[in-house]
Amino acid sequence: MTATIISGNAPGGARTKLADVLPLRTPYVVQMFPIYACNFTCEYCFHSVPRHERGFVSDWPVMKLDLYKKCIDDLAQFEDQLKVLRFVGMGEPLLHKNIAEMIAHAVDRKVALRVEMLTNGSLLTPRMSDDLIAAGLSRLVISLQGITGEKYRRISNVEIDFDQLVSNIEYFHRRKSDTHVYVKIVDYALDEIETAQKFYEIFGDICDSMAIENAVPIMPGVDYDKVLNNPDGSATQFGLPVSSIQVCPQPFFTMQVNPDGKVVPCYQIAYPGIMGDVNHQTLQEIWNGPAYTEFRRALLNGRATANEVCAHCNFIKYRLFPEDDLQEAAERLRGVY
Repeated sequence: MTATIISGNAPGGARTKLADVLPLRTPYVVQMFPIYACNFTCEYCFHSVPRHERGFVSDWPVMKLDLYKKCIDDLAQFEDQLKVLRFVGMGEPLLHKNIAEMIAHAVDRKVALRVEMLTNGSLLTPRMSDDLIAAGLSRLVISLQGITGEKYRRISNVEIDFDQLVSNIEYFHRRKSDTHVYVKIVDYALDEIETAQKFYEIFGDICDSMAIENAVPIMPGVDYDKVLNNPDGSATQFGLPVSSIQVCPQPFFTMQVNPDGKVVPCYQIAYPGIMGDVNHQTLQEIWNGPAYTEFRRALLNGRATANEVCAHCNFIKYRLFPEDDLQEAAERLRGVY
C-alpha cells in the first residue's frame, strides 16, 4: 500500500494556532458552494431530510458563471493568497456543468495556495478526470459511502457500479501529476474490522492519503440514532477527543459563498446569519464589514449567547481541531475586534 493513512489527524495537514495570527486580513479558507443539488441522499446527510424541512439554503440552486468569476476577481484583491479555496457546500460539485472551468479560472488567477474539491466520486468519469487534472486541481477529496454496491443502496439510496467507481478513481490517480487524492469513508459505511481492512486494500494504491472518519450528529433533522457507531459522542469526525468549546472559530478564518452569492460564516445547514451578498459587495467588504465584525464579537462572548443557531450547533463541537480553540484568547481578542 502506497497511501498514507491519516485517520485521527487533520486531513488538510498541519494547522496554525489560530489565536496567534488573528485578526486575519485575508481568510484562510473560502468555501465555494457551486450547486445546491446532490445525486445521493445519504442517511446521515441533510439531503435525507425533506426539502421543506431544511429551511433556507439558497435563493437559486446553481451558481452563475459570471457571479463566480466576480468572486474570483474579489479574492484576487486580498492582500494575501487564501490557504484553501474549496469547492464543496450542500451538494455535489461535479453536477455543475462548468466545474472544471471554475477550477481552472481560480488556479489561473492564483487566488489560493491550494484549490480543492470534495466529491462523492460517482461522476468522476475519465473525461471529467482529464478536465479536472488539466484545470490544475490541487487536491481531490473523495467521500465514499461503502465498499459494495449494496452498501450504497442502503446508505445513499442509489444504484452504483462500485467496480466502475474504483476504476474511475484509479484512472484519475494514474493520470494526475500534482493533484493529491484523498479517499475517505465514514465508519457507518463499514461493518467490521474486516471491511475496514478491505477498504485499505482496495484504495491503498490508488490514492495518496486515506482515512476512516466518524459519523457525527451535526445536521438538524437527521435521525442519527441509527447511524452512529460512537453513540456516546466522545470523538470528533476526525477521531479526536471532543472538547467543550464556547468560542466558535469558523468566522475568524473562513467564509462560504452560496450559489446565490450570499456569504455565510460557516457551513451549518441553519445559517446563523447572512454576512453579505457578492452581487452587491466585494468579498473584502464583507470580510471586513460590520456584519462579520459584530458576529465575531458576539461569539467571543460565548456561542451560547451569540444567537439561537450557534447556541444549539454541534458542528464545531465535532469538527474542532485543538489549534483552532480560541477560548483562552477570547479576552484579548475582544480588544481586537
